Formats: sequence, structure tokens, C-alpha cells
Amino acid sequence: MQRAVFLDRDGTLIVEKNYLHRPEDVDLFPGAGAALKKLSDAGFKLVMVTNQSGIGRGYYTLADAERVNEHVCNLLAAAGARFEKCYIAPEAPDQPSRGRKPSPQFLFDARDEFGFNLAESFMVGDKLIDLECGWNAGVKKSILVRTGYGKEVERDDAEQIKRATVVNGLPEMAEWILNGSGGL
Repeated sequence: MQRAVFLDRDGTLIVEKNYLHRPEDVDLFPGAGAALKKLSDAGFKLVMVTNQSGIGRGYYTLADAERVNEHVCNLLAAAGARFEKCYIAPEAPDQPSRGRKPSPQFLFDARDEFGFNLAESFMVGDKLIDLECGWNAGVKKSILVRTGYGKEVERDDAEQIKRATVVNGLPEMAEWILNGSGGL
């Protein structure tokens, strides 16, 4: 069975910009492409899992979010990192949702579609709901990046994130998975 790294989008792969919906406003975090390429080269499959409540709130469309995701994936592909799939939860927080994090449903869907071994996979994000998504799915480890909202989460939710690994950003995350406690 394949191993995967599931990644949140805003605040994790790209700079957090409230309700980002235009590809030209995307800014990748430095080192993101190289870090993800290392994981790909080591046999990990990459999957994006993103809540996009701006769609449910009527701020932009699903097509807008898909264009942004495609742009992010193209930028990362130029560095040698390819995503298997991008899952989008378009609902606002108060709307019923099958896949909105912290629901693990998209990780289960990816497991079923691609044959991923969740117990040997990782969830990476900058919010508590990202970590909870991974824990709810039974991943090997949920990893909090200090980018985006990560520093605030580390400070404000210290007790709740004790089971997580905390790293500065994607380069450190990749090193931790490949050379540190994440193991191969």
C-alpha cells in the first residue's frame, strides 16, 4: 500500500490570504516545491485537502477555487512535486458537509481511490482542524506548520496539539518525515 502526505492549502502550501480566489494572488511558501519533491522522490504521494468556506458564503465560486488549486499544483509541479488529487470542501462552517475538516472523509476517499495506507501517512496543516482531520483518519502523525495560523495554534492550543509534531514549515516537515521520527 502507498503512503501519502495530505496537505492543507492556505497557510500551509501558500501564504494565507483571506478568501483567496484569484490564481494571480497565490504566493507559495519558500522551499515548498523542493520539500514536496523530496517527499515525492521518496515514494510519498501528495494530496491537497482544503476547506473553502468562501464558496459556501457566496464570496467566490467552486470554479474559482479549482483555478487556484490548479495554479498551485502547476507551480509545485514545476519544482517536481505532483499532486494525485485536490479535495475541496466548499461549505461554510454552519452548513452540513461530508468532507469539511476536521472530518476525515476526504482522507478515507483518497485511501479507497488510491490504496493509501493511512497508518503510514501524514496530515500537514496550520490549524487545529487539520490536525484533527489526520487524527480522525488514523494517520501516522499530524504535523502542524508554524506558517499561516500555526504559531497562534501552537500558542493558544498547546494542550490540544500535544500529539502533533510542530515544525517551522514545509522544508522542516519533509526532513522530519524523511530523516527524523517520521521514518521510512
